Amino acid sequence: MADSQTSSIKYDYTFGTLSVAMVTPFTTDGAVDYNEAQKLASKLVDDGCDSLVVTGTTGETSTLTDEENLGMFKAVLEAVGDRAKVIAGTGTNDTAHSVSLSKRAADLGVHGLLIVTPYYNKPSQAGVQAHFETIASATDLPVMVYDIPGRSGIAISSETLIRLAEHPNIKAVKDAKADYLATTRVMAQTDLDYYSGDDGLTLPLMAAGAVGLVSVTAHVATQQYRQLVVAMHSGDLATARKLHFQLDPVQRAIMTHIQGAVAAKTILHRQHVLPNAVVRLPLVQPSDAELQPVLADLREAGWEI
Repeated sequence: MADSQTSSIKYDYTFGTLSVAMVTPFTTDGAVDYNEAQKLASKLVDDGCDSLVVTGTTGETSTLTDEENLGMFKAVLEAVGDRAKVIAGTGTNDTAHSVSLSKRAADLGVHGLLIVTPYYNKPSQAGVQAHFETIASATDLPVMVYDIPGRSGIAISSETLIRLAEHPNIKAVKDAKADYLATTRVMAQTDLDYYSGDDGLTLPLMAAGAVGLVSVTAHVATQQYRQLVVAMHSGDLATARKLHFQLDPVQRAIMTHIQGAVAAKTILHRQHVLPNAVVRLPLVQPSDAELQPVLADLREAGWEI
């Protein structure tokens, strides 16, 4: 359980302050394991999350069917109720498909939508803006824009983000661009809530005004991230810096050696949180050689798993 002094603090932000981009558990034969998803969601909220991103990148959304996505939304909603915001990953590179999935997610009662930059197509910035605005206008739900050029192939320009901030349903940005100057400009000129989409940049982004993070590493270090977020909101930079350094080797373990969903599932399995670490092709299990630097980083953090 999270420390009572930190888990009881509430912040008035649409998407909370600490979200985990949840993995999607599978059975040994590759089916979505909704029961394990509910157990994991409950644990993450118990440990300090006030929101959960369901079937985002780390949830292997690109290999899920629409029915599996919707099944995950429903399962997590049932598990956490109103204890945390459930943010549905409904963005694809097909605007019409994204609109359809977003509407169906809204009908289930999700609390918000995570919409990623359209990938592979490489539209112009005008096309990017139209994509987000069309999806955001399809429901009454608040939208978090996901800016991740390393996966989408294009960045959302500062000018586009400033224009998107004028849409009444676009409330936040998950920033995985690692462009501090561009992020600073948008935060200075809009009221968008910013979330670090890069675990290791949480402290500097919050120092500039971000409200929290959407994390992969927080699967396995939820309480430490909750403490870091509370410290930053409280102006306790010394504590936040200490936690930032403590989390560094854990972040390296999950985010720098093998694919994030693979690493998170592998560690969760070794911690006996998940019954297996099954992923769907084209993702595969790590080899022993690939796993060694992950375990070495965890040992540096004082973890033996």
